Amino acid sequence: MPPSNSRNWQPDVALLPWADIQGNRVTIHNIRNCDYRSETDYTVRHYDKSFDLAKLKSIDLSLIHWGSPYIAHTMLSFGFGEDGIVCISAETRKEIGEEYSAVKGFFRQYELTYVVADERDLIGLRTQYRGEQVYLYRLNESAGLVRKVFLDYLIELNSLKDRPEWYNALTGNCMTSIRILKAPYNPDSRLDWRLIVNGFIDEMLYERKALDTSLPFPELKKRSLINEQAKGMDKSPDFSQLIRRGLPGMD
Repeated sequence: MPPSNSRNWQPDVALLPWADIQGNRVTIHNIRNCDYRSETDYTVRHYDKSFDLAKLKSIDLSLIHWGSPYIAHTMLSFGFGEDGIVCISAETRKEIGEEYSAVKGFFRQYELTYVVADERDLIGLRTQYRGEQVYLYRLNESAGLVRKVFLDYLIELNSLKDRPEWYNALTGNCMTSIRILKAPYNPDSRLDWRLIVNGFIDEMLYERKALDTSLPFPELKKRSLINEQAKGMDKSPDFSQLIRRGLPGMD
């Protein structure tokens, strides 16, 4: 059974993002910024925006717990200074009336999609309406590596637009799709059991000095939980700045 881009999709994943890459100038189409009233009641909004790759300076990891401490959802945010932040999340592309099943996620039941969105959407949805715990960490990576990873994502966006792929809970999920942890050009991309039991991925990154190590890890994790400062801020145009205020390792 082949994957498809032609199904009766839920409105929040109906439009696929894609990118036009022209040297240092990239334009991302269909960046999502839903206006949520609840987790299931929302108005879908999209826009296009251009970015200068020369301004890409930072990459942040969101680690999101919704139940078991062993498994988490992961997202990456790319910072372009005054031009803003774009967040990318690998997710299942669900049809109308379809619910996620962990068991079905191991089989060919859901297509893979990359949601490219405002943090007000992807992070605000989780802190404000789902009540999930969101930890936000600055990754200590060079601008050159961050650029390569970002371009990898854009190439994958364009590929999925033309050639859909299946989501797989083990081999093609939010964690295995984070290229910075397995990219061949990353000198520290070795395998680790925490890439699968990814609720502890922040601990692994701390050991590899990819996170701020000026604090003991338990203190870093405690101070990186952003739920309180994100509460009620998902409508603010300064959401990304507000949730980073006082976080370890942030400018």
